[in-house]
Amino acid sequence: MVGWRQENTPAPEAGLPPGGIMDSSWEGSKHMVQKVYDVKGMTCDHCVQAVSSELNGLPGVENVQVDLPSGKVTVTSEQPLDAAAVAAAVDEAGYELAGGGGR
Repeated sequence: MVGWRQENTPAPEAGLPPGGIMDSSWEGSKHMVQKVYDVKGMTCDHCVQAVSSELNGLPGVENVQVDLPSGKVTVTSEQPLDAAAVAAAVDEAGYELAGGGGR
């Protein structure tokens, strides 16, 4: 089949969701990017709110999830985010990215 990879997942150019079945829930949806950052210094719910608020203010960010015990912050966005913008947002909240970036 044209547009299909060997493992039966659609090729990106096929424009189909995983599994190759297009339905109304897929139509018009965006391809999202998720990246995990390590943030140093968060100790309470106020910290979580401050970091979440700043990161949610970045253009294209759809969702921010913070795991307080580990300091891991997962950011879902419409496209990859500029590392300097993420670092600046975390800094504005009063915290620091560990290692200066995410995975």
